[in-house]
Amino acid sequence: MTGADGFIGRNLLFKLSEDCQYDIFKFTREDTLETLASQLAIVDFVVHLAGENRPVNQDLYISTNVGLTKFICDTLKFLNRKVPIIFASSTQVKQENSYGISKLGAEAEIKQLSLTNGNEIFIYRLPGVFGKWSRPNYNSVVATFCHNIAHDLHISISDPEKIISLVYIDEVIASFMSQINEDDIEKNIYVEIQPIYEISLSNLAAQIETFTNSRNSLISERVGNGLTRALYATYMSFLPKQKVSYKVPVHGDERGIFVEMLKTPDTGQFSFFTAKPGIVRGNHYHHTKVEKFLVIQGYASFGFRNIVTQETFNIETSGDDPTIVETLPGWAHNITNIGKQDMIVMLWANEVFDRNKSDTYAAEV
Repeated sequence: MTGADGFIGRNLLFKLSEDCQYDIFKFTREDTLETLASQLAIVDFVVHLAGENRPVNQDLYISTNVGLTKFICDTLKFLNRKVPIIFASSTQVKQENSYGISKLGAEAEIKQLSLTNGNEIFIYRLPGVFGKWSRPNYNSVVATFCHNIAHDLHISISDPEKIISLVYIDEVIASFMSQINEDDIEKNIYVEIQPIYEISLSNLAAQIETFTNSRNSLISERVGNGLTRALYATYMSFLPKQKVSYKVPVHGDERGIFVEMLKTPDTGQFSFFTAKPGIVRGNHYHHTKVEKFLVIQGYASFGFRNIVTQETFNIETSGDDPTIVETLPGWAHNITNIGKQDMIVMLWANEVFDRNKSDTYAAEV
């Protein structure tokens, strides 16, 4: 693996090491071409990730991106080694800039090797790759935005409406692994990563800023899938250690405390509360709101009364036997600590609490 200590290289390196079936030979800037040649003589697969991204001298684009690739190809031809090659190219080959021209030249060397030596090749024309271990002001604008926002630094956007194309590092690594493991996939010289995300720079910055703002509002973004999931993971990877923890408001009285932990845009909120021995909480009903209670510590008795029919029933649970108890619309309900220690209860409600529209009405069970 060339470029093994780079952003993509590190991610691939750990994925390969997790598999435990590979001997991995790494080539970095500190190694010599003699070392590279000796590695090429024995490896079964080449992943060529090394290259100049932002050199001080523009000439280094050609000497490194094309030159190193040519050395790899010439060495494999000299050794008559037909090992497969993954090459990390760039979508910038379609643009008239030094970097794109150098990557296009490297592609030509790889394709010529395939024609003359019979090597199977996989060329990835990657758009902006983002994810953990990327470098701000180097790998991608996502890394720069995530780093700066996580560290309360200014971000500068010259063209807010510019649309950029992005791929997440996990998808890139998964595709690489499919080629290395020889999974039953269609073999093409040019391989596309899916999905490709498109977003404007202004929307990218706004999305990342919401991750910071959520600590105050407690409202989480929809971070379970897609681009938002990938951006959230990337942002969190840049979070400084002094920001790993944060305080949330605590509401307390003689009965115990109540703490809201997390709110969502459309699937409610998570909270917890405590109750001292003998304390009763609740004694209200909802028309539409539904709640789920889970006793974490202590012993509880849940009381229910239908406000129309007056039917009643009780459920007892404890932290020793985790059991979810749900509330029913139109039923008054309460929870009593029937144990000898403070009771701790986790609570989910299907809607975020709104003091002006709480859907909560006092009623004894």
